[in-house]
Amino acid sequence: MIKIIAVLCSLSSPANCYDRTVTTSDFAAIWVQSCLMGAPQLAEWMRKHPAERLAGWRCEVGKREGRRA
Repeated sequence: MIKIIAVLCSLSSPANCYDRTVTTSDFAAIWVQSCLMGAPQLAEWMRKHPAERLAGWRCEVGKREGRRA
């Protein structure tokens, strides 16, 4: 399983940042090369969530344990 994890910050509270799984290989066509190049799924997700600022992102392989930025 390959996932794109976005680090998002609230526009109304910029110090309030957290990790969010944007997409996984379970429900989207993700492969390592597209994930490492920025993945169009990330841009689409951000377009749908205008109240948040993208502070960073990463790709993860395997199951993800819950953690905060």
